[in-house]
Amino acid sequence: MVPILFDTDLKSLPLIHRGKVRDIYAVGDDHMLIVTTDRLSAFDVILPSAIPGKGAILTSVSNFWFQYFNDTVPNQVSDMSLEEAIPDATERDLVAGRATIVKKLKALPVEAIIRGYIIGSGWKDYQNTGSICGIQLPQGLQLADKLPEAIYTPSSKAAVGEHDENIDFDATIALIGEDLAQQIKTVSLELYTRAAEYALPRGIIIADTKFEFGVDSDNNLTLIDEALTPDSSRFWLAEAYQPGSSPQSFDKQYVRDYLETLDWDKTAPGPELPDDVVKNTSDKYAEALDRLTKPQ
Repeated sequence: MVPILFDTDLKSLPLIHRGKVRDIYAVGDDHMLIVTTDRLSAFDVILPSAIPGKGAILTSVSNFWFQYFNDTVPNQVSDMSLEEAIPDATERDLVAGRATIVKKLKALPVEAIIRGYIIGSGWKDYQNTGSICGIQLPQGLQLADKLPEAIYTPSSKAAVGEHDENIDFDATIALIGEDLAQQIKTVSLELYTRAAEYALPRGIIIADTKFEFGVDSDNNLTLIDEALTPDSSRFWLAEAYQPGSSPQSFDKQYVRDYLETLDWDKTAPGPELPDDVVKNTSDKYAEALDRLTKPQ
């Protein structure tokens, strides 16, 4: 049985922030330790049930993509070792495999969402308006259809327990300035396109994803948080893909679909997940990691 880590309480480092999934600690003045727990959030609510091994899987997937995109955009990962960050071996063992030491950056208050297929809230928006976040689309699209081209639909970054809000491009300019807003849009579309092309022959359709960015002291755009994980993306099984129906997935859409069957108003506290839903979710995440990172 894979040990579960729902939250952390490291004594040797000051806690900066406890997010929906990640606990962040200060490491001196210039670095942070990000611990990816096994917590799962859905509809912006942290569920009481953890997914065994999830934190380690998300860490491995993100680190893979950070390295893969290193020639396109700088990322947050530091070359500081875990031993340097946490000298205490007992505490280090608690977070090994799920901890990343990162450079301390200024996070930008925008989530860069890229949609390559029509699903989820985008599908509901399209049914009502013929567009997604104000971007007009062709008539007659089916659920899960591939879009003519990937689209950028940013949202504001919400606090824990609150819902992210879709915003238009002009709103991102107001938040962070035109130069950074344009950089985020351009880089995000490039990262998504490259990742989708990489994943498809490995049996995964990346339907959509979200990126987060920060800037360093020289205002250089830097990829932060996580990248193209089963938490931040919709991963579909390519061989079973059929427009017109909700595709089989390797991500937490499986959990969302289960939660939609419950009489739950999508506010905290969230419901406990049955054992089979927990196991199936863990298995799906593990398969996504395997398909993405194992040599073909």
